[in-house]
Amino acid sequence: MRDPDATNELVRGIVASIPPGRVMAYGDIAALLPAGGPRTVGRIMREDSHDLPWWRVVNASGRPAPGAEVAARERYRAEGTPLKERVDGTYVVDYEATRWTPGP
Repeated sequence: MRDPDATNELVRGIVASIPPGRVMAYGDIAALLPAGGPRTVGRIMREDSHDLPWWRVVNASGRPAPGAEVAARERYRAEGTPLKERVDGTYVVDYEATRWTPGP
C-alpha cells in the first residue's frame, strides 16, 4: 500500500538535497520513489514546494515549471547554473551539465 505522506516527504527530502547550480528532472526524482512517477513528483512540487529549491527541478529537456521561468532564471543566475539561451528569448537549463544524482 502506498503512503502518500511518506512519498511527499521523500520527494521533499530529495529536492532539498539538490545542490546549488544542479538540477534533477521530475523523472529522475520519480525513479528514486518506491511508487509513483513524474506526475506524482509534479503534483507534490505544485502543492508543497514553497519552502524548497523548486527551481532545481526541471523537465527532462531542462525547462523550469511553466509560469516560473522568470523567477527561476534569477535563481539560476545567482547560483551560476549553466543555461542555454534560445534565439526566441527563452532558455533551458543545460541539463547534461547540471544533472545531479544523489549518492547512496
